[in-house]
Amino acid sequence: GLAFQVIDDVLDVTQTSEKLGKSAGKDIAAQKATYPAVIGLEGSRAEARRLTNAAQNALKIFGKEAEPLRDLANYLLAREY
Repeated sequence: GLAFQVIDDVLDVTQTSEKLGKSAGKDIAAQKATYPAVIGLEGSRAEARRLTNAAQNALKIFGKEAEPLRDLANYLLAREY
């Protein structure tokens, strides 16, 4: 969940409203303390990767049963909109 939010914050800064399907840049306009505002884009991307890796490591105990969740985590990390 937190990795999703970090990526959402990054996309709000890096993508257009048309690509996102929602208003881009609203967080900056509202002066929200988003991940990119606090630790920058690269720091935010690194944090999203760290959080995703931690979540995937936690899923290891479930073996192949958790494969759909691992796939979803990878998709969310790589999404562009």
